[in-house]
Amino acid sequence: MEILCFNELESTQTYLIEELKNKKITLPIAVIAKEQTKGMGSRDNSWEGGEGNLFFSIAISIDDLPDDLPLSSASIYFSFIMKQVLSEYVEDIWVKWPNDLYQNSSKIGGTITKKIDNILLCGMGINLQKNSNGFEALNLNVEPIVLLKKYLFALKNYPSWKHIFSQYRIEFGRTKEFFAHVDGEYKSLNKAILSEDGSLIIDNKRVYNIR
Repeated sequence: MEILCFNELESTQTYLIEELKNKKITLPIAVIAKEQTKGMGSRDNSWEGGEGNLFFSIAISIDDLPDDLPLSSASIYFSFIMKQVLSEYVEDIWVKWPNDLYQNSSKIGGTITKKIDNILLCGMGINLQKNSNGFEALNLNVEPIVLLKKYLFALKNYPSWKHIFSQYRIEFGRTKEFFAHVDGEYKSLNKAILSEDGSLIIDNKRVYNIR
């Protein structure tokens, strides 16, 4: 996968969206920035930070993804693979449903996914060394480009959703200690039931998330 590197971008995700609209790039492709000033986060929040942290987005043809991957759970899929990469360096990394990366009880990163036609965009921000966006940092002294290359290598053969989900469901219990925004409400996940497609059953209602 080709990697485009920048010293600074407002958002790696926004950059990819614009380039796709203008038909200036070829899939698959990754974009990484040393600094991100207006990164896209969940629910229109921003995710930004300075040099030394990891900010990247990738664009992939949906046809190249595993046949069994529910697109509504793509954030779980991409986040969990990054968790596996980070676990080579630090302990107790886990994925909080549906798109947050945690170390112990502290959020250190997140994933956002977006479907455009037959393309899936995945953007990720992880605090490796600094927490200028209000969240904790891993204090991990590894070059962001090194982590991105390891991540893309882990994605190379696109493990099946079944394989990833079988591991994710083991740690899902940690998510039940938290709350989530559901239809504009802040709801406890204490009694949430995880379904095979990555959705949750909360108060007898199925909740999907493509963040």
